[in-house]
Amino acid sequence: MANSLDAPRQQHAATATTPTKEQSMIEEQKRRQIIDLVKREVVPAIGCTEPIAVALCVAKARETLGIVPERITVFLSANMLKNAMGVGIPGTGMVGLPIAVALGAIVGKSSYELEVLRDVDADAVEKGKRYIDEGRVDVKLKDGTCDKLYIETIAQHTARTARCVIAGGHTHFTRIELDGVTLLDDSATQHGQENGEEEELCLRTVYDFATTAPLEEIEFINESRQLNEEAARLSLLGNYGHRLGKTLTRPLGKGIMGESIFSHILSATSSACDARMAGAKIPVMSNSGSGNQGIAATLPVVVFGEENHNTSEEITRALMLSHLTAIYIKQSLGRLSALCGCVVASTGSACGITYLMGGKYEHVAYSVKNMIANLAGMVCDGAKPSCALKVTSGVSTAVLSAMLAVQNTYVSSVEGLIEDDVDRTIHNMTRIGAEAMNETDRMVLDIMTHKKNDTFLA
Repeated sequence: MANSLDAPRQQHAATATTPTKEQSMIEEQKRRQIIDLVKREVVPAIGCTEPIAVALCVAKARETLGIVPERITVFLSANMLKNAMGVGIPGTGMVGLPIAVALGAIVGKSSYELEVLRDVDADAVEKGKRYIDEGRVDVKLKDGTCDKLYIETIAQHTARTARCVIAGGHTHFTRIELDGVTLLDDSATQHGQENGEEEELCLRTVYDFATTAPLEEIEFINESRQLNEEAARLSLLGNYGHRLGKTLTRPLGKGIMGESIFSHILSATSSACDARMAGAKIPVMSNSGSGNQGIAATLPVVVFGEENHNTSEEITRALMLSHLTAIYIKQSLGRLSALCGCVVASTGSACGITYLMGGKYEHVAYSVKNMIANLAGMVCDGAKPSCALKVTSGVSTAVLSAMLAVQNTYVSSVEGLIEDDVDRTIHNMTRIGAEAMNETDRMVLDIMTHKKNDTFLA
């Protein structure tokens, strides 16, 4: 093990003690709010969350109708359409929205939420293909102004009609109707804001919570470690997507990248992404509605911590720091945007790795500044197998940012988007993603929907 990593790790080991509830820097009520927030945002998912959310909305419409619909029409926001076009649907060997819609109607269970297609089997896939061939699925772009994350499903059978709407969050139903009668109207509620967490979080709060909360209160975050490590392992047993993770483990990859913590981080992270984007029926732990964000917030931290011989407590706290940082950034960025979510999640993992290297709060803030200076503006051009490349770009930068940060080297406020205040720096990046890149979003969608091989819409 390199000495540059050993010394910081020993610094942590010498001082690490499990804080009691009385010693925690965050008072109990606020800790409970943060824990509830993390538990809402870090959840298991099977498949890319955009088409899965569409399947969830369809499943709820079918359950409301009480029978498999004769016809389903789905209206989607531009961002939903962009992110649902090019990914594999779990257990089908197929890509895109029509099969997700059909299976949501045939076997989907809304109680499974982002694992809605858990029960898909070969028989269901064949029924889904027939359902599509019979012209029962219609996917359209939603006209007019709507949330960037918007799904509207209209399911019809004879004279009966069910209408369901998801908006603001991948599992947040805002409206349910049956034959014109409103069964649910939650359109006034902003997803994730019920308890006011968004106004309270800042990077200092995130760091203090992750590093001082009683260990027993945050150990649940280790489920992300278990799920995402298993996803990376299972990916190597198949040939998924562009096989980036597998390539890095082969002689070619080892010959170029070597055998190091760095190469192992890249391989594990890209492997899990390979499998997920290709439609492997493998659950991952998501973050803020994205499986790739969950993977990128988890695996770099876990691999580094394991190979750097950090304690289990240090890894748990680093995981919480990583995931909560990503959640905090997404609060001002929004669920979907033209800014690649890998940037957000990799910023979280940079914080976690910095902590595992022995960094304190100021070093974590430095790593955030280094990340934003490098990756701000990375364009999201939809969810697809090549996301493994973007995830790998993000986590590569996370490692470099952490290495510089623990040496007190960081991008200064005279450079680009960076300010002395790290929270203002974060919001500079999210303003670009949420506001300035809207025209970029429209151009990306226009390009994607007018390619000569366009087969995405039913």
